[in-house]
Amino acid sequence: MSSVPLKKFNADYSEIPHDDDYREQFPSMGNLVKRSAQSCCSAKMLKRRIPVASWAPKYKTKFLFEDLVAGVTVGLTAIPQGIAYAVVAGLPPQYGLYSGFMGSFMYIFFGSCKATTIGPTAIMALMTQPYITGKSPDFAVLLAFLSGIITLILGLLNLGFLVQFISTSVISGFTTAAAITIASGQIKSLLGLPGKGTEFLEAWENFFKNVKYTKWQDATLGISSIVVLLLLKKCGEHRGRWRSLAKYISLSRNAIIVFAGVLIAYLFDINGMVPFQLTGEIARGFPPFTLPPFSTTVNNETIGFSAMLSELGSATIAIPLISILETVTIATIFCEKGSAVDATQEMIACGLCNIVNSFVSAMPTTGSFTRSAVNHSSGVRSPLSGLFTGGLVLMALGLLTSTFYYIPKSTLAAVIIAAMFGMVEFHEIWETFKTKRIDVIPILVTLFACLFIGLEYGILVGVGVNLLMVLLSSSRPTIDLEHSIVGEHELLLVTPKQNLIFTCADFFRYKTVKYVVQNRHVDWIAINGEYIQNVDMTAMKKLANMIDSLQDQGKNVVLWNWNHKAAFNMVMRYRSDLRNLFKFSVNSDDLIFQLKSDVKSPNNNHVSEVITR
Repeated sequence: MSSVPLKKFNADYSEIPHDDDYREQFPSMGNLVKRSAQSCCSAKMLKRRIPVASWAPKYKTKFLFEDLVAGVTVGLTAIPQGIAYAVVAGLPPQYGLYSGFMGSFMYIFFGSCKATTIGPTAIMALMTQPYITGKSPDFAVLLAFLSGIITLILGLLNLGFLVQFISTSVISGFTTAAAITIASGQIKSLLGLPGKGTEFLEAWENFFKNVKYTKWQDATLGISSIVVLLLLKKCGEHRGRWRSLAKYISLSRNAIIVFAGVLIAYLFDINGMVPFQLTGEIARGFPPFTLPPFSTTVNNETIGFSAMLSELGSATIAIPLISILETVTIATIFCEKGSAVDATQEMIACGLCNIVNSFVSAMPTTGSFTRSAVNHSSGVRSPLSGLFTGGLVLMALGLLTSTFYYIPKSTLAAVIIAAMFGMVEFHEIWETFKTKRIDVIPILVTLFACLFIGLEYGILVGVGVNLLMVLLSSSRPTIDLEHSIVGEHELLLVTPKQNLIFTCADFFRYKTVKYVVQNRHVDWIAINGEYIQNVDMTAMKKLANMIDSLQDQGKNVVLWNWNHKAAFNMVMRYRSDLRNLFKFSVNSDDLIFQLKSDVKSPNNNHVSEVITR
């Protein structure tokens, strides 16, 4: 038989410990509270929870110009996108601008990633829309407040790890479905069609029903705008003499196309023609700073807080979840090299941004991938760039709202659809298919579930399917079975390659017992515990029952190299009489030597120590 060596793990035991105290060790609550209190009140924790206290003392004057350029560039993208995403959410256009400045200001103090920009996003707008249609904008503002409260609480409770349960496969499916749904909802405005349709199926049903009513003026302007936006995006890849100019033209493409649309519509208007559907009147001035609405009026009927909460329903859970996911993912992508992302701090920052945003009549916001990418590529130096982004949005609210009247709806639709091209991740599906085909399942399940039953339910379905696949994998672990003949004896070495927990306990017992039944001459069975770091109660009971059953059949069972303290102690707490079954040795040859010695000395009840022959 080939010798099976003992792999080098960070093992707790290499022999049976001499003490008999196998009790679980619980931390002292007093010491735990004391350490937590000291940690919370330390200067290190203050800098961690208010990051501006960490980077501001190191800030150099020369960084200010770079932050100014980055902030203004992001602002030129944030203004047209904010108006467009308010339309996606079913809100008056000014609500997109209301949502674009306060979050930028708050993130300066509490954000941990210099490139992240907080504001309205396509996904947030789409998920808000079903709860706003036919109701008051107050529902969106209250949703922003509740989303912020829940996100902040989750952050303060240190629950940032929850985002780890959403795999990249589910994220890819969700993002692709959201992009397709958003783009589908803009077909109506792009072509000037009558009717309504914001959801995927509804939008395409409306398209096929009313395509004969397409307004060629809107369609021409909208499709031309998409082409120009894509060309301007390509312009940013220019590497010639004018690359810096080309870069900033490319980054400002949304603002350029919107103002071009405004100019075209205005020129037609002063000549007495209105060939395009226009955005229309936008409320002038700044939003009032006031408490979020805990009641509202719809169709002359007053709706109280509890009724509003009931109407919002699952959105109060789904929107904070997606908000956290987007913000943490963006911070992960754009964080500085060598630094770890503090998911908890990003949750706290995002929560505070939404809470304060709700005081200025904003819709739910989160980190924007598009604007964060613009910020990063513009050479941002610190979160201070948010000051200039927010300032530019405020200037637009104060000075340009009358101009926004002339924005063609087809131009806004073009801005949104062009932005969606970068969100569709069909390449990710193909890469996953080439690498590990089974991982395509959660992508496709999430994609189709989001398209046909809604984003908030679709992502839950995707996460559920993904977790079922993980549970299925853990319930069918790799178990090596090595059968050797040693003189008059036959040894079966059983090596599970993971912890013994309830999901795999039956499978482990089935594989072992089945082999022994099929090979009746096996009389020695060694269960290799090198990989077993933990055993839960269910698995422990089934393991003990299997050992008893095999011993009743005249088989000799040993527990070989159970090096890890937690697993060893679990066995000893449950059945201390199994102590004599433990054996430790360098390799399987030494194990056989021990077993032969035990056969020669049947009255030897000692526990074998490590043999170093």
